[in-house]
Amino acid sequence: MGELVEFIVRSRNFILFLLLEVICFYFIINTNNYWSASFFNTSNAYAAQMLTWSNSVQAYTRLRDVNAELAAENRKLHEELTRLQQGHPVAPTAYQADTVFANRFAYKVAKVTNNTTQYANNYITIDKGTDDGIQPGMGVISPTGVVGRVKLCSANFSVVTSILHSEFRVSSKLIRAADIGTAKWDGVDPHQMKLLDISRYKPVYKGDSVVTSEHNSVFPPGILVGRVRTIGVQPNMTFHDITIDLSTNFSNLSFVYVVNNKLRQEQEQLEKQIENEK
Repeated sequence: MGELVEFIVRSRNFILFLLLEVICFYFIINTNNYWSASFFNTSNAYAAQMLTWSNSVQAYTRLRDVNAELAAENRKLHEELTRLQQGHPVAPTAYQADTVFANRFAYKVAKVTNNTTQYANNYITIDKGTDDGIQPGMGVISPTGVVGRVKLCSANFSVVTSILHSEFRVSSKLIRAADIGTAKWDGVDPHQMKLLDISRYKPVYKGDSVVTSEHNSVFPPGILVGRVRTIGVQPNMTFHDITIDLSTNFSNLSFVYVVNNKLRQEQEQLEKQIENEK
């Protein structure tokens, strides 16, 4: 307290000067219409600018919550879209899936906590594990396409085999050509992969969409894998040499969706019995 009094006494002339300046400024503003209007407009402009900055900071700090809300909403839309596609196929057919089959895919939102793209065999870590119902073998997709397949799980985390892995393959279909092949990464460019086993006698078009086919139990059919970039034919080869641009940008993955095919175990057990009888 003594130091404060000593500071005031020592600086009394400067404090008196500031006080007189404030009083003069007050009288100028309140007795002169021009300066009053100028002060009002200027103060409002600065206040508006400060409010804009404050709102921008608040909006930025809420981006994580907004992204999480959007991911949850996209999960619901994925489930609804898959259910509708399975119950009412696009192709004209008399077949109609029953309710159990049409509703067999469920989705769970997860956040990417680690991701590699620079190796021959790449993996992704997500923040959901067995406590959240995640199990090895489940498919993983992003809002833009196929991501990979769950390999290992702990209580709170899971490791996903990325589509950018030398041993990862996914049954895929060309939309326009209506032919089914296998999408596989060649270990070179993390933005591209190969589409194998497409007959050279089938017409293939640059820019055609490549989606997951009905011939797998991991991903729902119709999930985008990429689009045809180049088409070549090697001499004396039976199949096209097709390169596709991946639809998912793995360098900025944030939220993903883990796909649970509730009928996958039943299907795979039945198919395994057939294999054992061969």
